[in-house]
Amino acid sequence: MHWIVSSSVLSIAAPTDNGPVNVHAEFSGLKAGKHGFHVHEFGDTTNGCISAGAHFNPTKQEHGAPEDSIRHVGDLGNVVAGVDGNAVYNATDKLISLNGSHSIIGRTMVVSIGIQCRSYFILLVLIPQH
Repeated sequence: MHWIVSSSVLSIAAPTDNGPVNVHAEFSGLKAGKHGFHVHEFGDTTNGCISAGAHFNPTKQEHGAPEDSIRHVGDLGNVVAGVDGNAVYNATDKLISLNGSHSIIGRTMVVSIGIQCRSYFILLVLIPQH
């Protein structure tokens, strides 16, 4: 089964260089329910989530929820879609950053729409601006 998912990332911003990152995203076309939302290691989407790599985890921690003290840097929690397939994600994350060793720039953000890798939806690749 396949779903066509669209998204509009409205904001990914940090108020200061080393401050928390605010993420706001809106999705449509998801199956109702919870979907994992993660930052993956690489910005390469040539082969879907396989080339995007694993969850971004530079600190080599166990998987966890955004509020956990131990978690992958790329663990952003869940996107919860309603019966209409729409979801809104709003979070301020203290672990991801837009620079340094926890930077999500140049990486891929993924919403999972199934267990197997081929059923992942690549949300975006964050590209640094010069």
